[in-house]
Amino acid sequence: MNCECEMVARVSAIALLWTATAASANEGMWMPAQTAEVGAAMRADGLQIDPAQLSRLDAAPLNAIVSLGGCSASFVSPQGLVATNHHCVFRSMQYNSKESQDYLTNGFLAKSLGEELPAVPGSRIYVIEDMPDVTADMLKGVSDKLNGFARYERLDTNRKALIAACEEQPNRRCDVGSYYGGASYYLQQKLEIQDVRLVYAPGLGIGNFGGETDNWMWPRHTGDFGFYRAYVAPDGSSRPYARDNVPYRPKNWLRIASKGVQEGDFVMVAGFPGATNRFLTADEVRFNFAHYEPLLQHLLSDYAAQIKQATAGNREAQIRYASILRGVENYKKKLAGDLAGADAIGLDGRKANEEKAFRAWVTKYPVRQTRFDAAIRELDAMVSENSRASLARLRQALLDRAQILSSARTLYRWAKEHEKPDEDRESGFQDRDRNETVDQLTQIERSYLPVIDRKLFEAALDEYRRLDAKDRDTAFETTLDQIGLDRLYADTKLADTATRLGWLDKPAAAFEASDDPFIKLAVALYPGDIAAKHAAKDRAGRSQAARAIFMHGQRAYRQAIGRPMYPDANGSLRITWGKVAGRTRDGQIWMPFTTAEGLLAKETGKGEFDAPDAAIAAIRAKDYGPYVAPALGTLPVNFLSTADITNGNSGSATLNGRGEFVGLAFDGTLEGVISDWERNADRSRSIHVDGRFMLWTMDKIDGASRLLKEMGVLPASRS
Repeated sequence: MNCECEMVARVSAIALLWTATAASANEGMWMPAQTAEVGAAMRADGLQIDPAQLSRLDAAPLNAIVSLGGCSASFVSPQGLVATNHHCVFRSMQYNSKESQDYLTNGFLAKSLGEELPAVPGSRIYVIEDMPDVTADMLKGVSDKLNGFARYERLDTNRKALIAACEEQPNRRCDVGSYYGGASYYLQQKLEIQDVRLVYAPGLGIGNFGGETDNWMWPRHTGDFGFYRAYVAPDGSSRPYARDNVPYRPKNWLRIASKGVQEGDFVMVAGFPGATNRFLTADEVRFNFAHYEPLLQHLLSDYAAQIKQATAGNREAQIRYASILRGVENYKKKLAGDLAGADAIGLDGRKANEEKAFRAWVTKYPVRQTRFDAAIRELDAMVSENSRASLARLRQALLDRAQILSSARTLYRWAKEHEKPDEDRESGFQDRDRNETVDQLTQIERSYLPVIDRKLFEAALDEYRRLDAKDRDTAFETTLDQIGLDRLYADTKLADTATRLGWLDKPAAAFEASDDPFIKLAVALYPGDIAAKHAAKDRAGRSQAARAIFMHGQRAYRQAIGRPMYPDANGSLRITWGKVAGRTRDGQIWMPFTTAEGLLAKETGKGEFDAPDAAIAAIRAKDYGPYVAPALGTLPVNFLSTADITNGNSGSATLNGRGEFVGLAFDGTLEGVISDWERNADRSRSIHVDGRFMLWTMDKIDGASRLLKEMGVLPASRS
């Protein structure tokens, strides 16, 4: 054989190997347009509908899948009822709670449409409608002659123009996402529904049973589900909350499966995964696990302890800070899994070997070297520069733990940006962003207490001062020393919502003349903020230029070895699939399902394991109705699958092979979170709340028959 033939033979062998292992690994968060590449594998695993149907955003099931702007969800009725996770509606429960009306503990159920409550300000339901490739439009005017800053600005100008054109259509929210490191771009056109209402969520004893102890763990017995409803104006247009708004009528909604899943069944997850890092360089991965994540975990661990200490014995404070604390504790535990997982799978060595093979492929032929080698070297050079900046940003960002300071910085930046034409303003500060900014400034009123905020800010300042002097803001520190913490909180008027919102339309000169101490701090910080933003744009522009070519090389390499390549998750709609499957580990066998009896065995009546009395009684009586899983002989609670998910997939509909609703994805296992960096088929499992447990809780425990009828589960005649 000549060299070329030998290479073809090796490529063919690798391709066959990948094909043989892909079906079991189920790796990939695939774009809908990629279903042609993986449809055969999905059909082989048990998909019963035409894979081509999964490429259509205007047809079921994908046009029933929605984003909440951080969580995923789905329409499950013709009246705009939306199913998602309990932890995704948690902030709305917290926002509507007070000590005398504690929905966090007791849950919430609207008995009628009129009793449904406005969700936390800023809540949105986004219905994706179109996702065209806009790479050519994004790269207009972009050339190697531009420096990093100019390249970033050109891309940003193109992006804003595409968004503006898309949003000329009423009620639309559009964005342009970067794929494959900026090698490709897609525009996401979404219908924006602004009136979102809380409909139903069980109490903590079901919705967060096991609490932080069970978080990221298996076995799990958590009913992590809740419901919103989308409302629109009587004419069908999107508008903010109004009493005469009516339920939105989606074009499609998910049907609830008449039979649940069992071990070995095909399941598919459709949602909006937030971010993965599977295609970073080996040096970037090494820095993350040696430096970035250990520091972040330390900061979050301290923050959680500080919140608990500051709110101890004060139930009103605990309610106000519940959502913040839950998010912090969730992420710090995930980081612990990341760090342990990287060691367990030898991630550094794996990435180094993968990259060595890719670079050897590049150097094998001069044409590849000419195309890719310079970009690879430039990306290598960027790693240390980006790494140092990211560590500094971790501590610099701590200042925004003072919620009023964060608001003052937003307000002053808004005023400065509004000295420019709208098209020249920074993204996030254009006219299109006003409603979201108002919501952001409003929601503080239910998550802020000055005495708690001060304690948390003092702790944040201690960490901030550990930065090198060159990374701290001298003007900020001088101004803070002049004001003092006592005056900072005693003299500000920004804690009042009406006053805070009133500053949104004031000119920059009014801020610069203000005596409000938080505004004075924001003005002092502004020059440093702008300089840091400029430097970050320059780095981003240079990184994009190198990474886009690097990723072109990666795609060509993987095509050569017969391994289709999906882009890293970036908050856009993706499809993943797998099988209902348990796992064996040293000395343990993880069964794929947990059951009601397992919940009862964990129940202590205290703290995180305090299930509702009605649930305990129904389980003891084995009052499971039609929700028993025949293969188990009892009521399933949660199940494991090999579907590939990450943060942002929370609330994603879990579908069977016919595209019917069988549950909700809500978590992963601590051993498997390393899959954000490299998918490991043996370790990775997703955790889903079984649809049968959801229906049982609604029917037998909380009396949500109105919703069950609406979802087509109970006959309309049943009372």
